[in-house]
Amino acid sequence: MPPTPSDPAITEFLQQLEQGRGISPLTARNYRQALTEFKATVPDKSWWALTPVDFKSYLYGLARAQKLGPSTVRLRFAALRTFYRMALREGKIKSNPVSGLTLPKLPRRLPIFLNQEQILALLDAPRRLWDQEQKRKTLGGKKTSRRGGKNWQMLRDTAWLELFYSAGLRLAELVGLQRRNLDLLQGTVRVRGKGGKERLCPLGGPALQALEAYLDACPFESGVLFVSEQGRQLNGRTVQLALKRYLMAAGLNAKITPHKLRHTFATHLLDHGADLRSVQELLGHSQLTTTQIYTSVSVERLKRVYDGAHPRA
Repeated sequence: MPPTPSDPAITEFLQQLEQGRGISPLTARNYRQALTEFKATVPDKSWWALTPVDFKSYLYGLARAQKLGPSTVRLRFAALRTFYRMALREGKIKSNPVSGLTLPKLPRRLPIFLNQEQILALLDAPRRLWDQEQKRKTLGGKKTSRRGGKNWQMLRDTAWLELFYSAGLRLAELVGLQRRNLDLLQGTVRVRGKGGKERLCPLGGPALQALEAYLDACPFESGVLFVSEQGRQLNGRTVQLALKRYLMAAGLNAKITPHKLRHTFATHLLDHGADLRSVQELLGHSQLTTTQIYTSVSVERLKRVYDGAHPRA
């Protein structure tokens, strides 16, 4: 099959978004795919001549013929709505043909998080695996040295685990950190989040100690904070695979993702009295409504405690 020719309207829209909002490459790719797939259903019509009827037909087709879930449908229409809002501002259309559509509601899913005992077991997993490896080598008659071998990688993995939990970072934010972003004296790390927005995250004592130990042991001089065995920037897939190994070592579900550590960070803050607005700032959420889901987690937990403990629950 020959490649689909580029649509000038889509290309112009994405260029404007990238220049104005600094959207991520992943968002740009998803928007392009969503817009291209929709346009293929009405190839003979101009973008500016489409009516709400065209979009209702497309919506019904997505929901019935392809049996797509609500989140996938809403993601595709998010691209269309943004596309037409920009067109409306630029005077290319007189009304937004997508604005009045009723989209399928998302099921209410509470974030999955680790409790305090579980997170402590996970944070200690790299050291325990390292000690087990050294014990096997000793029993096999091999000399071990905590300065040699891959000890610095154990310290690195302990540091990024502590950083995940201490600062509530996204995976892309973690692997993209530069050494200059870290201020051990002030106990902070400067993070570049979605849309290129920066935020300053305070770090706890254990995270700072882990980072200092890793930097002292790391054999590479690099601009990036976390490096691979070859001294290059650590990639997200390597972190994901290592996390699975540490989860299994801690006796936890290996399907837990790095983002669940972000959920854990937010939930534990709220459980210990942090206000919602502060958690929003620490997470880098642009909308408070995005952060409010974590209050539901805390409320649900309190309800379970109440139901299990109160004589007249």
